[in-house]
Amino acid sequence: MNILFVTATRIGDAVLSTGLLRYLIERHPGAALTVAAGPLAAPLFTEVPGLARVIVVEKKARGLHWPSLWAQVATTRWDLAVDLRGSALTYLLWARQRYVMAKGNPEEHRVRQLARLFDLEPPPTPTLWLGARHLDAAAKLAPPDARLLVISPTANWPRKEWRAARFAELALRLTAPTGPLAGARVAVMAAAHERAQAAPVIAALPADRVVDFVGKLDLLTAGAILRNAALFVGNDTGLMHLAAAAGAPTLGFFGPSNVKEYAPWGPRAAYVHTALGYWELYKPGWHLTPPDSMMDSLSVDMAEAGARALLERVKGKAA
Repeated sequence: MNILFVTATRIGDAVLSTGLLRYLIERHPGAALTVAAGPLAAPLFTEVPGLARVIVVEKKARGLHWPSLWAQVATTRWDLAVDLRGSALTYLLWARQRYVMAKGNPEEHRVRQLARLFDLEPPPTPTLWLGARHLDAAAKLAPPDARLLVISPTANWPRKEWRAARFAELALRLTAPTGPLAGARVAVMAAAHERAQAAPVIAALPADRVVDFVGKLDLLTAGAILRNAALFVGNDTGLMHLAAAAGAPTLGFFGPSNVKEYAPWGPRAAYVHTALGYWELYKPGWHLTPPDSMMDSLSVDMAEAGARALLERVKGKAA
């Protein structure tokens, strides 16, 4: 059986689609799976069971990436084609069954939108497939018995970024002798091109307690490290969704992005939101102001309270 799974360009959306992919793998054991994803998200799928191929879809102007993808998949007779990008691609393929994602309801979480494609209830929780090389690399960089508070202080849009000084203060509070993660080391994760945003956080933390992972991890090694993290805190990013899928207690920070659709998903996930609501942040003229953070009404006290509540909830479920 041949299955084509066309998923997202962005890492976060691709992570959220992994629960649906796991459902398909379990429903069709032994199927040969081809995954098409954007260049940033494609590495997530290299260890998927039954994988035949990962096709990297480089987005091009005027939708010219679709003919390129079609040329790579048109000669295969697909038993099942699933297109989460809502394109016309799958209608031009030979496929026994096809499922094409329509535009979702922004008032509903993305995981639930994906589940509706196959009428699944409850929605399948996102997951990660990790290879031995990722687990080995993670064990060398962060031994499983090491307590780590992982923070992700960057985002793909400056207005979604909580300020570096606040991340540093939160980390110091949580790892202080009286904090819930007393004595834990603080690992900072971000992409190589985000070092400028992450550097102030690293500089504000004690050198003997901070671990600099900026630009040093592939996605699945990061996921393997997050699997054993004591807590992850970070902005609304793909890394936040990766942490939740890995099973880390995950606290996401939200302000000018849609928490209803993109809150971290899972039994060990939670979020905190700015005191100013969505429409207060997007008051008339907001786009005319410099591209600065819109997260300032989320205080360190609010973030700390959210972290403590999540850790207590996770501790209670483990007891």
